[in-house]
Amino acid sequence: MADKDEACRIDIWLWRARFVKTRSLAADLVERGMVRLTRHGQQSRLDKPSRSVRPGDILTLALPAGVLVVRIEDLGARRGPAAEAQGLYTPIA
Repeated sequence: MADKDEACRIDIWLWRARFVKTRSLAADLVERGMVRLTRHGQQSRLDKPSRSVRPGDILTLALPAGVLVVRIEDLGARRGPAAEAQGLYTPIA
């Protein structure tokens, strides 16, 4: 599991967690305002793919299949198989 002080770019994390097929699609999702971050009770809309996320952050994703709320559990080190990707987050709602 990642150190709590570690951070990862949101576009890389979305790609590693397999919410999108490419980093370009992840960057587009963020730039279109489809990702919200809740950290320490403060919610903000992520506007740049370079914004960082950390374990414990909560993301609200507006995906084509619907709205998904997840808590980041780990940052991951690579884009692995689906089972590995599912370990990076916990669905909340």
